[in-house]
Amino acid sequence: MPIPATINDLSPTPGSNSPAGSESPALLDDYIRTHASFIAQLRDITSVISNNITSLSADTTLTAAQKGLVIVDASGANRTITLPVANAGLGVIDFIVRRSDNTTNTLVVTASGTDKIKFHTHLNSAGYSFLVLMGAGDYWHLRSDAAGSWIPISRYDNTPLGRTVLETTTAFNPGGYGGLNGTILTRAVWPWVWDHAQASGMLTTEALRTGNEGMWTSGDGSTTLRCPDGRARFQRPLDESLGLDTSRVAGTSQASSNLAHNHTYGSATFFTTAAGGGSTTLANWVAGSTGSSGGSEARPLNIAYPGRIKLI
Repeated sequence: MPIPATINDLSPTPGSNSPAGSESPALLDDYIRTHASFIAQLRDITSVISNNITSLSADTTLTAAQKGLVIVDASGANRTITLPVANAGLGVIDFIVRRSDNTTNTLVVTASGTDKIKFHTHLNSAGYSFLVLMGAGDYWHLRSDAAGSWIPISRYDNTPLGRTVLETTTAFNPGGYGGLNGTILTRAVWPWVWDHAQASGMLTTEALRTGNEGMWTSGDGSTTLRCPDGRARFQRPLDESLGLDTSRVAGTSQASSNLAHNHTYGSATFFTTAAGGGSTTLANWVAGSTGSSGGSEARPLNIAYPGRIKLI
């Protein structure tokens, strides 16, 4: 059903099966029941967009009165925005927390007390105590469940955690991206990334990193981890039993190579010698070389795009 421009658009048109105002209340009730889900969504949208717009540039604990759109400027310093306690007293309300600046300062949205934000629950069923907003325009729409949790309804970029992409800009786009460059992260600051690395089947140690640059590493073994490093390398899908690129492990590097082939080169000088009244023709073979050509690696025509990896 299309979204009506006004409530009047719920009125019937000739030939439609919508209830007319003069028809029985039973038909109207049936129509409302049929489209109950749509009407509920419309009310939710109206509830959110009709609420306050709050602008913040300091650490703040939000209140129910600030529900709706919250715009945060973290250009002055690192900022923390704390959500109210998601209990029965707060009820079911929505916040859309949006970042306005594009600085490198950290902007953290954190739950109160033992509350959790229910994102990446495939990695941690309880969710996480906080999230980060990365880049101007990045936002999360969060809804309280009145029982200790905040449920993500939507966000600026819902690309899966750990996904790699190529960009046509050297800047970092908003939405949660970092460089595909082997960056060291702190586990306590990026707990969902550490959970992802452990579940990935592509986790190695710093000592074994050479040759495994496409893997996550356990960093210092206790407080850090390292992201994969895909710089200056072509990415090749894992063989996964196809049989063309066998014995490979996900995240391992592979040196450049040419298909096996052969070059031959030689020349002969013929001359005749006489001995015992006869003559013999001999050949003197001289070794040669086709010469050297090419550069330091085998590669096709290509374009260098910056690599990025989704970090939240």
